[in-house]
Parts: sequence; C-alpha cells; structure tokens
Amino acid sequence: MLTGVITALMGQGLSNFDAAVLGVYIHGLAGDIAAKRLGQVSLIATDIIDALGEAFIKTRKL
Repeated sequence: MLTGVITALMGQGLSNFDAAVLGVYIHGLAGDIAAKRLGQVSLIATDIIDALGEAFIKTRKL
C-alpha cells in the first residue's frame, strides 16, 4: 500500500525523495484517520486504504 502511494506520487511528477516523504506522511495520516473511525485494535489494511482519499484531501489543504 505504501509503495503504491509513493509510486502514484512519482507518477504525478514528484521526485523520488519528495514522493517518499509525502507518501509516508499520507500513509500515516490515513492510518490515524482509520484508527479514529474504527479504533486501533480492529484496524486492518483495507481500513487504511478506505481512508486514503480523506488523507489526500487533508494534505492538499496544508
């Protein structure tokens, strides 16, 4: 999942380094969003995937 986010950012023209930094941030933010919705105990990878859209939107507002 993290690799996919980074690759997508690279495909949008970001440098490898910038894509990696932003990708890790977005991935972590999506995890935080999902954990807030569902709790940490039952969190699975697909929950983080479901939160990626919101994480990208929040990141664009920064």
